[in-house]
Amino acid sequence: MAYMTQKDLANTEVDCVRARQIADGVHSVQDAIAQAESRYGRKAGSVTLLAATKTRDVGEIMAALRAGVRVIGENRPQEIVAKTEILRKEAARKNLSVGVNGSINNEIPLYLIGQLQSNKINKVLPLANGIQSVDGINLAQKISARAQTLGLCTDVMLEVNVSGESTKSGCAPERAIDEALAISSLPALNLRGFMTLGARVNDEKIVRSGFAALREIRDCVSKQLAQDYDGNSAKLELSMGMSGDFAWAIAEGSTMVRIGSAIFGPRAFV
Repeated sequence: MAYMTQKDLANTEVDCVRARQIADGVHSVQDAIAQAESRYGRKAGSVTLLAATKTRDVGEIMAALRAGVRVIGENRPQEIVAKTEILRKEAARKNLSVGVNGSINNEIPLYLIGQLQSNKINKVLPLANGIQSVDGINLAQKISARAQTLGLCTDVMLEVNVSGESTKSGCAPERAIDEALAISSLPALNLRGFMTLGARVNDEKIVRSGFAALREIRDCVSKQLAQDYDGNSAKLELSMGMSGDFAWAIAEGSTMVRIGSAIFGPRAFV
């Protein structure tokens, strides 16, 4: 993460040209989401846009918020720590509340969408509303214990590796139902849903089959939880779809798409 020494992530300045580029990106993605909802028979407004802000500074994130983004996702705990406090201050000037704050009604949820090591849990929980990259019960138990100590209730999603690619994190699909049900019973955690990354191939059938598999897992867990809680369990989310495949994800039931480059442009750093 050498880029963190080369770029001031807490920078709040953004020139008008860059701000316009970001706003155009946001509006283009919003339009594409609406078109996909219509094309695939989804209810208008049923898909949430999460802006993936890896390597983006506070000024760039604020430009996205001004353009209408209302959910943020960070890949790395270090970036959450580096940005969040100053981002909260900047957002408060627009009557917005970022992350775990609650002092202003117009809340902008902040999620960790990348890997979380156990030694970073204490730093993330007081800042982020939720963690979408929980890969199983072991990590969930650690988060639960820390959340109880801090007096917090944290949203979590179970990350499932539907593509089976060795470079990706997440639990195996065949374990996902049992893992999710176990996580749902942990104190100080709220099982919000499931997250995945689509297969890295330019093949609609293959990519969509992975997304469909996660939808089926979600539906099975939702049914079981509804039985356990007399029908009072909340609808579980599906966080799937990125800049290159979010329309296919929407076709297969995604309720949240994580978009970075289509909003902010290519990253200068990995």
